[in-house]
Amino acid sequence: MSKYQLVCKKCGKVIGTAKDWFENDQLCTCGSNYATVEYFSDYAKLNELLKAEKVSNFYHYKDFLPIENDSQIFSLNEGAVDIQEWSFLEKEAKEHNIDCRVLVVRNDQNGGTGTFKDIAASLAATMFKENGVTDYCLASTGNTATAYSTYLAKAGIKFHLFAPCDMYPDSINAIKATGQEIIISKGNYGAAKKEAAEFHKANNVMISAGNIDPIRVEAKKTLVFECIRQLGQMPTVYMQAVAGGTSPIAFNKGMDELHKIMPECKMPRMLLVQQDTCDPMVQAWEWAVENRFPEGYQEHYPSITPTTKISILSAGTPGMYPIVAPIVKKSNGSFVRIKEEQVVRYGYETKKETGICFGPASVVCIAGFHQAVKDGLIKNGDTVLLNIGEGSGRAAWFRDAVENYNE
Repeated sequence: MSKYQLVCKKCGKVIGTAKDWFENDQLCTCGSNYATVEYFSDYAKLNELLKAEKVSNFYHYKDFLPIENDSQIFSLNEGAVDIQEWSFLEKEAKEHNIDCRVLVVRNDQNGGTGTFKDIAASLAATMFKENGVTDYCLASTGNTATAYSTYLAKAGIKFHLFAPCDMYPDSINAIKATGQEIIISKGNYGAAKKEAAEFHKANNVMISAGNIDPIRVEAKKTLVFECIRQLGQMPTVYMQAVAGGTSPIAFNKGMDELHKIMPECKMPRMLLVQQDTCDPMVQAWEWAVENRFPEGYQEHYPSITPTTKISILSAGTPGMYPIVAPIVKKSNGSFVRIKEEQVVRYGYETKKETGICFGPASVVCIAGFHQAVKDGLIKNGDTVLLNIGEGSGRAAWFRDAVENYNE
């Protein structure tokens, strides 16, 4: 008997194991591609896992991941990165009369390609190898593409990446270096997704289920477990830059599982950040707040044409908003808008304090913290966790801008 099963989120039907899911083209018989993973594992084991002092990667939680065969694991020591305290941001908050603790998940220190996408790519490679998947495609703006290219190459799985025309040259070069196929669209991310879907149908190649993909969700939920393992408690605020929304969905899934052994743990207030050059979720949230969250509010969102230079945060049509917005609302959180013109300055200031040039999406999150403090969204006594998604290794334009910034 398998230790888990996939269940359709739309109709509730039990789909089966990952093998069943893949063989059915990642669709339930009702036509939905939104599935969640349920475990038969004893959650008392999770309680024991959370007591470990040192963890090398996120497979520490393999009893609560949808894999059966340990010998098929493809890992580059990703996940389980140290959560650090950034006192310079605490000092910034105190200047606004806010006394809080600021913690940071440094995914630039992650194994593999140095982003939070590595754990999802690692789990994908492991699950594909275990279940006989030999070919895979997806559309991506950058970090997911690089991570999947790297891990699937390691596993010997063919990968076809459909990229928007504005993907960073550094990311393109990194993907090509893995030997995987990259197809550059003449259009934006939306066009690349359409081309990937057409390729999937024409060639019978498995395609990513997108931001609700149970592979991505199950991998990324482990951040919740790491909060308890490293901190002994949940933060009161969780922040990240958002484009699609997998990580908030995954964080919510992790909390649901944590509640099986720690029902007293409270979901952090979720503050999700977008830059003003691509902020459809912020616009949708502002409309919902202004109209007092009418019935069906989560279905009301704009589709915009991004003008951002931060291509990995360039999702102009926020298809996951109907799922993400209720999670944010349930947490008593909010969406935060920052000005993209300020991102280089915040990157420069962060580098002065840490000696590290983070990637632009990471700095959007950092800028979001500053804005949240100004907006009164951070309170006295809060413990704030910033999910820093990337280093600047594949964003030379941003690194150069930070290096040449004049105060």
